[in-house]
Amino acid sequence: MEKTQTLPDYPRGLTFEHVWAALMETRKLQEENVLAQREMQREMRIDFDRQNKEYNKRFGEINNRFSEAVEYMVSPNLLDKFNNLGLDFQTASTNFKVRDHKNKIYFEIDVFLQNGDVAMLVEVKTNLSIRYINEHINRLEKMRAYADLHGDKRYFLGAVAGIIIPSEVKQYALDNGLYLIEPSGETFNLISPNDKPKEW
Repeated sequence: MEKTQTLPDYPRGLTFEHVWAALMETRKLQEENVLAQREMQREMRIDFDRQNKEYNKRFGEINNRFSEAVEYMVSPNLLDKFNNLGLDFQTASTNFKVRDHKNKIYFEIDVFLQNGDVAMLVEVKTNLSIRYINEHINRLEKMRAYADLHGDKRYFLGAVAGIIIPSEVKQYALDNGLYLIEPSGETFNLISPNDKPKEW
């Protein structure tokens, strides 16, 4: 016996074409809705990114100003503090820049203490981290390379200063042969490395 295919029983006057057209319209509306949601999410993401960039910019400016204030507070007293440790520095400079285009050596020193035999490179950060310490060690290596290229036979020491210094960061600095400068009341303490200070 031959089977006959029966069509759905649509309400009176409603054909398959009507239902199909309604489904297509629904699908179109859903696609438009998805696109609209994606666009809204994209705009929200752009707005969030813009706000985040603005926040980072402002925070960076505040952080830089604070670091500059720390540099100017610390540097005048550093000569005396290091002199008490037997390191006789005669001059202190802030924002000391090296721009050796010929040898492609570029770096900046927050506070540069020096005499005829030895110089000290001091990095000042509001919130000192291991990353900043590693960057400073790299800066000291650049200073050594620059000095060798220009006949400077002095040896170089390193120090890091911070307002906020987590204990593991403090330990890392001292273990790597750097002096540590940390706040103490209305002044600051200068802590010598755990072993002999590293010379570059």
